[in-house]
Amino acid sequence: MEQDSAIWDHCLQHAALSDVGLRRANNQDSMAVIVAGSQEMWQRRGHLFMVADGMGAHAAGELASKLATDTVALTYPKLLEKSADEAIVAAIRDANTQIHTRGQANLDFKGMGTTSTVLVLIPQGAILAQVGDSRAYRLRGDRFEQMTFDHSLVWEMRAAGQIPEDQVPDYVPKNIITRSLGPNPTVKIDLEGPFPVEAGDTYLLCSDGLSGPVEDDEMGTIIGCLPPREAVQALVDLANLRGGPDNITVIVVRLTGPQMARSSDSESEVPRLPASTRPVSPLLWTLLGVSTLATLGASVMGYTLGAATTGYWLSAVICLGVAAITAVVVLTQRYAVREATSQLDGRPLGKGPYSARMCRADSQFFARASELVEQLRKAAEKEKRRIDWGRVDGLVDRAKAAQQSGDYKQAVADEFRAISALMAQLKGQRDGDSHSNLL
Repeated sequence: MEQDSAIWDHCLQHAALSDVGLRRANNQDSMAVIVAGSQEMWQRRGHLFMVADGMGAHAAGELASKLATDTVALTYPKLLEKSADEAIVAAIRDANTQIHTRGQANLDFKGMGTTSTVLVLIPQGAILAQVGDSRAYRLRGDRFEQMTFDHSLVWEMRAAGQIPEDQVPDYVPKNIITRSLGPNPTVKIDLEGPFPVEAGDTYLLCSDGLSGPVEDDEMGTIIGCLPPREAVQALVDLANLRGGPDNITVIVVRLTGPQMARSSDSESEVPRLPASTRPVSPLLWTLLGVSTLATLGASVMGYTLGAATTGYWLSAVICLGVAAITAVVVLTQRYAVREATSQLDGRPLGKGPYSARMCRADSQFFARASELVEQLRKAAEKEKRRIDWGRVDGLVDRAKAAQQSGDYKQAVADEFRAISALMAQLKGQRDGDSHSNLL
């Protein structure tokens, strides 16, 4: 993984983090990050990022989400005979089958399921595959868009016009999802895209442990201010500050330029793929063998019997022609580049984006971040927690200096760095209590 990532460092930044939260005993979320191992693999399969949020009693949800991410990560790169959209759908369906089969075989796992949100970046653009209510967002400039549709009762009722867009009546349960991998032998998968990509585009994939307690404008502003590695930590910290009621999984991906793999000093470091082959009909192999043998047989008879046997030579020529034509058909069917037949050749799939917010670091957002730091400070001092205030105060002072100069992006970034520095120290001192109590 690290070696594969290194060849893209100049044009691709990504980070992933999964946290159990503050209210759950185990983590039922899972994630996968598969970057292309070479330029050739990028052209054929691109990069894949996936979040899964498991559901089920005991360890069932944890198993379901792990099966989903492992199966998709292993299957998708192997389906080279399929287009990217066909391959990701096939891989997710395979995961659904495995989860359902495992659930049917064991009463402890019966009915287990998981959400699945997948981002595939390929030369044609960004493709998203969705089952459930985990989410994928895109930040482009200051515009933060939800690219996937929540398969939840709330969203389905809104789409049907049964409840208002801006509010959810009390009688509508907010935690019911309408689609997931595992409970049923078949599953419907939403495809979105391909969406054209631009340098600077930043994608966020997350489970509802983040999108529940953290607002869209907060997520968009944070990933716009911080590099991916710091952004995922800041988002997890913010969700935990809001009580951490669920497992939290976050992946942030930023495109910083065209996807051109850095050349390696040795070809063995970035192996090339073997030529793609496709199955050939057994009838063609049989015809090729028979016509070749017939050519040889007729030629031997013609040579043995002499010039008076022109019929054998004519038969040899005809059989040779049949063999040559059959060989061309076999080679074409086995090695020729497949004509694109996927839906990617037409208009984009899906109806996304489904929502959009303008997210910009400004004085109001800076004030909100500053207030969080001060709340943490007061609570930590009240409970006499051991904190390296030098580190925290240095970041706060730098944030204030940036704010005074009008650089709110830098100011917000440093305030959240201060929050993460505080949260890391508080987490290290937990003794069974939740540091959300500090608020």
